[in-house]
Amino acid sequence: MGTLGYYQSIESFALVDGPGVRSVLFLQGCPFRCLFCHNPDTWPFLKTNPISPEEAFAKLSRFKPYWKGNGGITVSGGEPLSQLDFLVDFAKICRKNGISLAVDTAGGPFHREEKWLQKFDSLLENSDLFLMDMKVFDPKIHKELVGADNANILDLYHYLAEKSFPIWVRRVLVPGWNDDPKILAQEGEFLASLGNVKRIEVLPYHTLGTFKYKKLGIPYRLEGVNPPSEEQIKEAERLLRVTNY
Repeated sequence: MGTLGYYQSIESFALVDGPGVRSVLFLQGCPFRCLFCHNPDTWPFLKTNPISPEEAFAKLSRFKPYWKGNGGITVSGGEPLSQLDFLVDFAKICRKNGISLAVDTAGGPFHREEKWLQKFDSLLENSDLFLMDMKVFDPKIHKELVGADNANILDLYHYLAEKSFPIWVRRVLVPGWNDDPKILAQEGEFLASLGNVKRIEVLPYHTLGTFKYKKLGIPYRLEGVNPPSEEQIKEAERLLRVTNY
């Protein structure tokens, strides 16, 4: 039996978490505190729902009839890389069974310590795609918006490019916080330089998760921020060079 993981929930049928129809395993625990996060219930590193890689695969593989064509499994969170040992063991089972695996990550736990990197390389060998959640390129804004620096995250982008490992980039647009045209243009230039970006999506900020903050007693700092307009989204897409991918 592989390393135990701790999960929050499972979604059987998802259309926005990678290629085709995916079933999604949401792991529990995240080191970030993104102000626009719509799943604050996944933040604490709780151990209330333990699961082995084998058990997780058995639960998710029940939905295989949905995965016609290029579908498969996506592991999200929380932050999946915070449970790297479990994730590697789970990825190996997916690869052994010929199941496409995508990992939805913000990249926070990434670092180049030798033992950790060996495990991470094993994850890459047994995965097919990373869905990278880019918050904002500017480190100062990143720290205010997310609660942490982004130096190691940018290093992860470089590392995945070195490995020619395919990524999709998803960029949440929060008006007044990370929509500066100069910064978006910098992000577009940075992503274009990597060579392994297969797709970029601009996701509009929304308030669908605010009720969770109230339920958990967490102050919601983006109160009063409105979702971006269609024009703002189109301009962000232009600056990020979305149509180039």
